[in-house]
Amino acid sequence: MMKIIIVDDDHLVVNSLKVIVEAQGIEVLAIGHDGLEAIKLFEQYRPDLILMDIRMEKLNGIDATREILKMDPSAKVLLITTFQDDEYIASALSLGCKGYILKQNIKGIIPAINAVYSDNLVFDSKIVSNIKKQPEKEISLDLSPRELDVLLLVADGLNNKEIADRLFLSEGTVRNYISVILDKFELRDRTQLAIHYYKTKYGVTY
Repeated sequence: MMKIIIVDDDHLVVNSLKVIVEAQGIEVLAIGHDGLEAIKLFEQYRPDLILMDIRMEKLNGIDATREILKMDPSAKVLLITTFQDDEYIASALSLGCKGYILKQNIKGIIPAINAVYSDNLVFDSKIVSNIKKQPEKEISLDLSPRELDVLLLVADGLNNKEIADRLFLSEGTVRNYISVILDKFELRDRTQLAIHYYKTKYGVTY
């Protein structure tokens, strides 16, 4: 059973989220209401995932995520917010959080949690659309056409199986393509790869 922590400064929201996730068989180890609590609760419980708001008093979700990832770089943080702010999008990407979803997307919360738990990168479609509204920069990614296809799908948050199905490849071939792309850009993982793509292609600054 997946075990998570929920942190949001709105008591109604945090309790509603608790009801939603528990109805899907996800155990809520604890709830908190600010970034400082999030850090303490993570250190105490070491959950599978943290579902955390961004705008909170005392310490916001971005800064809390930064401290949590210092403690454990493999920590899975899914940020939730009502704001579609480029600054937050950029900060979330640059930190290496696993996802960013809008609170109003109630139906997307459980799929997002499951995707992040499975080590996939998740960004709300409205957020990705917002990034893509920015002017594109003329760049050369130095990739083959097929490598670029794979990169675009990684940046859109698809997992290896979904990419394989979309491009009519085997999962092993997709893994090989991703390894080659990571080597070319000297990056560590697919999260960094998505960050690199959006930063380079759409001029998202960190």
